[in-house]
Amino acid sequence: MQYLPHTSEDISSMLQVVRVDNLDGLFCTVPEDCRLKGDLNLPEALTEWELNDHMEALSGSMAVSPEYKVFMGAGSYEHFIPASTSYVLGRSEFVTSYTPYQPEMSQGTLQAIYEYQTLAARLLGMEVATASHYDGATALAESLLMAIRITRRKKVAISSLIHPLYRHVVKTYFEPTGYEVIELGYLKNGVTDPAGLDEMDDLAAVAVQSPNFFGCIEHLRAIGEKAHDKEALFITSFTEALAYGLLKNPGSQGADIVCGEGQSLGIPRSFGGPALGMLASKKKYMRSLPGRLVGQTKDLDGKRGFVLTLATREQHIRREKATSNICTNNSLCALAAAMYMASVGCSGIRELARLNRDKAEYLKKGLREAGFAITFDSPTFNEFVVEFPAGFEATYGHLLKKKIVPGLSLPPYYPELANHYLLCVTETRTKDDMDALVREVT
Repeated sequence: MQYLPHTSEDISSMLQVVRVDNLDGLFCTVPEDCRLKGDLNLPEALTEWELNDHMEALSGSMAVSPEYKVFMGAGSYEHFIPASTSYVLGRSEFVTSYTPYQPEMSQGTLQAIYEYQTLAARLLGMEVATASHYDGATALAESLLMAIRITRRKKVAISSLIHPLYRHVVKTYFEPTGYEVIELGYLKNGVTDPAGLDEMDDLAAVAVQSPNFFGCIEHLRAIGEKAHDKEALFITSFTEALAYGLLKNPGSQGADIVCGEGQSLGIPRSFGGPALGMLASKKKYMRSLPGRLVGQTKDLDGKRGFVLTLATREQHIRREKATSNICTNNSLCALAAAMYMASVGCSGIRELARLNRDKAEYLKKGLREAGFAITFDSPTFNEFVVEFPAGFEATYGHLLKKKIVPGLSLPPYYPELANHYLLCVTETRTKDDMDALVREVT
């Protein structure tokens, strides 16, 4: 059965409005060699039980099955997720709820978002946090646009040690706007070089990531002071939210806006998504925040209630007044993070963070004693860069056959770092896993 909502007359009328002769004309901007010629080559339909068998067979042949030992992070991290988080999150009250357009009918959803905002603000050391954004990359882009709205300046400086894909998203956002994006270089010890800021004026914001893409911990306070000397906002980005269980949070280091990826907080990697963009700021910038902000109040009877205090999405207000239209309902991911933080608790997050750091140091020591160079001497959290000898690609292939994924090759992102790999260790890797990696690469 086909469902065709538009008649031929409807289609003809719409084509006249956009001034094309036929439906093919809608795709004229797509190059010819990128267009599909002919029909899709689709297999015959399967019954439900046949499809279940087919999906199970596919899952058993995945390249990265559970028995693989993965030492790769780079913005997506493998952490244990408490069973309580998965169970509670799977309840129909949470899974089926959508954006609370009618707050009075969505008290449970609003309270859950409120709890997430509270926990996120505490973790990041900020006064207010919104819920929620697609991922850390879009949260960074939205933060930079937010700084431009606040300062009314049109230039931002971002560290070249911010995740490369995050920087690509920022450039995509900014390309049609006319705003300028300047990248700061990095020092030999693997942290951002703030010297370039001395020659810059009229900056709306300075953005750095800590721990940065090399895993090194940045000197946030020093960079923040330089940004504020330029009367620019200081933005701190992150890819590993768990790091702030051990490190001083960005708010305590002078950050005006904090943004990043919350996937580590109870969200499985799932081959790349979904993710959780986290965004928080000082209270004085609250009205420039994109997304939604849930507040607590009392009704006429004095009972506690929750309301949408701020809703700057185009679904809620006039489109020309909206600060963002990409803050869709990632509430389920935000709730996963809230449940994770509540389940693990402050002391648990601190213990997990220390375990991540200690295990990374154990592998770092093992590789160094095996004769490999640890490229940067700055303190790290659970990621670090190691230089392997030329021709390591063959060893890399050998390790994959042994079901070991030995990190991320850095030359595609930093061409000057030939033969360098970014390795990550979380609490999911055992001592035997790490010893096996060192043994196989030597």
